[in-house]
Amino acid sequence: MKTIFVLACSLAVFASCADKSKEVKVDETTIETPADTASVTKDTVVSTEQDATEVTDVAVTKDEVKEDKKVIEVVPTKEVKVEYASFGDKILADKALTKDQMLAKYKTMKKGDTLAVKFKSKINSVCKKKGCWMKMDLANNSESFVRFKDYGFFVPLNADNSEAIVSGRAFVDEISVAELQHYAKDGGKSQAEIDKITQPKITYAFQADGVLISK
Repeated sequence: MKTIFVLACSLAVFASCADKSKEVKVDETTIETPADTASVTKDTVVSTEQDATEVTDVAVTKDEVKEDKKVIEVVPTKEVKVEYASFGDKILADKALTKDQMLAKYKTMKKGDTLAVKFKSKINSVCKKKGCWMKMDLANNSESFVRFKDYGFFVPLNADNSEAIVSGRAFVDEISVAELQHYAKDGGKSQAEIDKITQPKITYAFQADGVLISK
């Protein structure tokens, strides 16, 4: 009798434990499901916000690049052609030395040397009586005194400050006091300035057979 009673109690306890186990499992399922759902939803929202931020940053960067491109403009340079009036023999405007190159040539010469050459520079002054000579600018405040072959042609009296190209013979010359005073008078110098000329002058001379002057 006691044995049957013990077995009955054991079965009752076992049944009670089984029921509690089932209840716990149901409760755990009920608790975990909302938590999992909320977690997934939260992760999805965070991911979406991050993606939106990244897309916005990229869009701003592209706009900034476009703005930079609008600022940069390439303007093609135009070639400026100079028209010349011709005097004496016909010459071409190409392959003329610069005033700096011409001065360097003169510095290597001594009296009696001659050099066939063509150079380009600005006209500093012109004979105001007939246009029978002109002074052309060289570097370092130097000048080339240009006369024309056999007085065969003259240049305009108002050619001062014009660009010119001369072709002919360069040489180093010594100009006497009388010649210097004569040239000073022809150049419109005052008598006081002419009287100050008392010494001959070594000069960079040039005898031109052809001249081009910018129009």
